[in-house]
Amino acid sequence: MIKIDKISKSFADKIAVDAVSFEAKDNEILVILGTSGSGKTTTLKMINRLIEPDSGSIFIKGENIQSLPKEELRKSIGYVMQHSGLFPHYTVAENIAILPNLLKWDKTRITQRTKELLEKLNLSEEMLKKMPHELSGGQQQRVGIARALIVNTSILLMDEPFGSLDTITKTAIHKEFKSLEELKTKTTVLVTHDVQEAFDLGHRICLMDNGRIIQQGTPKEILYQPANDFVKNFFAAQRVVLEYKITKFEELIPFLSNTILLKEQTNLNSEITVWDVLQKYSVENRFSDQYQEVLNAFIAYRKLQTV
Repeated sequence: MIKIDKISKSFADKIAVDAVSFEAKDNEILVILGTSGSGKTTTLKMINRLIEPDSGSIFIKGENIQSLPKEELRKSIGYVMQHSGLFPHYTVAENIAILPNLLKWDKTRITQRTKELLEKLNLSEEMLKKMPHELSGGQQQRVGIARALIVNTSILLMDEPFGSLDTITKTAIHKEFKSLEELKTKTTVLVTHDVQEAFDLGHRICLMDNGRIIQQGTPKEILYQPANDFVKNFFAAQRVVLEYKITKFEELIPFLSNTILLKEQTNLNSEITVWDVLQKYSVENRFSDQYQEVLNAFIAYRKLQTV
């Protein structure tokens, strides 16, 4: 869907993005991960031409975006800014309806689509008349997502969308976001500095540093097959938790001997992770035989994966 071919960008002779190339596939969430100043936001903004590259090319559905008028390009791309990016002098309803109004949607269609998104994002219709400053941080971010999704474009760009939220609110929004049906038909590129967020949401990750992509791959590939010491050290502090989160519980079945766990697994969907199961047993009884059985199975599994 999106192909980035050796794009570069400098500001005042300082290289921000240096010959970056990657592809974002249909129906996937590609995360660009890196610390502040790594070039990730500049890379994102070049996809919808908020920033123009000095060199290189960007293709969407095989078409070079330089051949498209900027306004038409941006109408075809959903965009979620940092800190929600809501217009403070517009109501929630007016913020959500900005792009539909530009596209000349009738009011009935806008209202129907708005209500549909509010329900999916756990927002009440009473909020539509409120101003952004009257909302909590989590509510503002949900409205920002609704605004980006309302037209149901095939591409969604997200720039540190959950960066200002506390951990509890962020976890709740992550779950809501991942469950959205709209994402299943979109190509999403999400920028973040949050390692946990990258692993929670990304199908694939591009790790950037000093304007370059150091490694790209699935969370499991990056964690178990690091390209170099930089990649290995970047995730070292959170590695064990990340491994719990990227390992599906069903992958532990060959290492389990507890018949209760095996029977229970048949009632779990294929997306349940080792982290999910450990959290469940931790709440019920951290020292239960089941909890220890999962840990032992994970240790055995991990030995086969770790490089």
